[in-house]
Amino acid sequence: MAIFKKKKPEADSYRTLPEHIGIIMDGNGRWAKKRLLPRTAGHTAGAKVFRTIARYCSDIGIKYLTVYAFSTENWSRPPEEVKALMKLFKDYLLEALSDFKDDSIVVNFIGDKSGFTDEMHKLMDENEELSKDRDGMVLNIAINYGSRDEIVRAVKKISAGVKNGDIDIDSIDEKMVSDNLYTAGQPDPDLVIRPSGEYRISNFLLWQSAYTEFVIMNKLWPDFTTEDLDEAIDIFNGRNRRFGGV
Repeated sequence: MAIFKKKKPEADSYRTLPEHIGIIMDGNGRWAKKRLLPRTAGHTAGAKVFRTIARYCSDIGIKYLTVYAFSTENWSRPPEEVKALMKLFKDYLLEALSDFKDDSIVVNFIGDKSGFTDEMHKLMDENEELSKDRDGMVLNIAINYGSRDEIVRAVKKISAGVKNGDIDIDSIDEKMVSDNLYTAGQPDPDLVIRPSGEYRISNFLLWQSAYTEFVIMNKLWPDFTTEDLDEAIDIFNGRNRRFGGV
């Protein structure tokens, strides 16, 4: 593997920062298993890393960060693990309302919120309302999210518009589809990072990542550091993005 020089946030002026980064936060369970710990311990460690990386991205000037926290398929995990994940999520929501109130980060939750309790739904709404007027990085937390489901929802909304006579079928284009996704109004991700060494997209931002650069890192999410993020950005800077051209 090539060796990349570590850079501090203040040194980023001589390299191109991705405008939008996506991260598939993978490997919590395997991290715990390697240490003979319950899987829930891995999720707790991963949640701490998420906070560190989110703030670091904001500090170095990333404008949009989308993290894959809980997929529509994750409900099939053992009940005790799902329960622990929901508790971690609730703890984050409560913490964000108090400890993060002075941050400049705008928080959005993307996914099907109807799958959560009324209490969780209320906490998500409060976090979004509290942060909506901030002027810093937009943090999208994908929870109960699946990209195929997202696209189906967009198709249904557009179809309803056609049925009602509000949309001419000939006016449907890529922009209209994008405008009906959870990430409407945001640029597509320039870079998606997947720790844990898995070479799968796992139903994450399928439409939005048509020309995204992917970086796979052989490190489990709880071990992921700001230096690893810097390395991924260095790899991104070494790519020649042609967007289908020459």
